[in-house]
Amino acid sequence: MYLVDKAKGEAKAKLLLAHGAGSGMHSDFMQQIAALIAAQGFDVYRFDFPYMQRAMQEGKRRPPDPMAKLEAAFMEAIAQLPKALSLFIGGKSMGGRVASMLLEQTQAKGAICLGYPFHPPGKPDKLRTEHLRKARKPMLIIQGERDTFGNQQEVGAYDLAPCIEVKFLADGDHSFKPRKASGFTQEQHMQQAALWAAAFMEKNR
Repeated sequence: MYLVDKAKGEAKAKLLLAHGAGSGMHSDFMQQIAALIAAQGFDVYRFDFPYMQRAMQEGKRRPPDPMAKLEAAFMEAIAQLPKALSLFIGGKSMGGRVASMLLEQTQAKGAICLGYPFHPPGKPDKLRTEHLRKARKPMLIIQGERDTFGNQQEVGAYDLAPCIEVKFLADGDHSFKPRKASGFTQEQHMQQAALWAAAFMEKNR
């Protein structure tokens, strides 16, 4: 089961977005980014992984399922989408990571990762970048400059495939929130992320 934010006017493509590890498709971040991208002319679909569905039913937090289970659920969500329009996949944090690992096996034209978890916070040596070095399909990673899962300085040193584009939001954290002194707001950064995502899909559809 998924939620859809329909494009204003005729849709140019469709985007399937998965949530992060700790909050589902109804989170403020997921609702806001879906609405902002839809306003740019794209149908945006959201879904919950099975462990998140169980957590909601039971009213208690659950850890994410193993990666193989997450990938299977993502593939199942793709299969349930309407066939019309070019497909892009992506997600917030863990959801974006799952999308990036599946990308080559799908018909998707590209992937959009919103705050990619390059490593666990405080463990910069535990990198999750091996598949990103060999990627062949276009990928857009939108990252806060001071994201504890991979900040601008760290990410700049990674060996990523040429088809991967990384864009940074000034002073943003893992949810794109900047500090007040930066002069930016989270709303501005969410809007910028939506514009970048829309331009990426427009270029690659």
